[in-house]
Amino acid sequence: MNTDKHVIRNINRVSPDLVEAIKAFPSATIYEAYGAKGALNHFIKPIRSSMRICGPAVTVKARPGDNLIVHKSIYTAQPGDVLVVDTSSYVEAGFWGDIMTAAAQHRGVAGLVTDGAVRDSEDIAGLGFPIFCQALCIKATTKSCLGTINMPIFMAGAVINPGDLIVGDADGVTVVAREDVPWVIEKARQREEKEAKVSQLLKEGKTTLELYGLSDILQRIGLKEE
Repeated sequence: MNTDKHVIRNINRVSPDLVEAIKAFPSATIYEAYGAKGALNHFIKPIRSSMRICGPAVTVKARPGDNLIVHKSIYTAQPGDVLVVDTSSYVEAGFWGDIMTAAAQHRGVAGLVTDGAVRDSEDIAGLGFPIFCQALCIKATTKSCLGTINMPIFMAGAVINPGDLIVGDADGVTVVAREDVPWVIEKARQREEKEAKVSQLLKEGKTTLELYGLSDILQRIGLKEE
């Protein structure tokens, strides 16, 4: 089998109830609950800050500057899936635009995450389709190279397997391994409860220096006050 030119159609996905449950939490909370891991590199951001994304990953490895396999991935994805497209950080071509967005929406695709570039951002925003990318670029792509769909990829600093859960908002994108989602949700709930208590204590006059033991740290490492 040539793994550079391969499509896997059937993958295990995070269950819809878990997808709904994790939507309640910001990407940063999920990252912290996951033990400070799973965050994609900082440059992967939504084309509009109001955009949120959540769903199982359909992973795509595309040749830089070519979007043939990305077209195919739209028709491999199932409703609720998030297309995660690794372009090797190639941003000198906008491989995704309004026509592909319309096709993806018709299929029920939940959004796109990529280390590459897209174009037609105003039209896409108007369609309400969430896209998280590295850049915008009006330059054209070719349609002549194969790639892979639903095989592991390493993109923007993280390993992403097909079926892993993708969560994104204005702060960035976090990926959670499919088998870890249930306990990460529970940890996220615990974290939000703890932060709510901290917020209340701050309103009552406590300081972050007290609550997090920071005064002791400052003293230990030699801070001097005059």
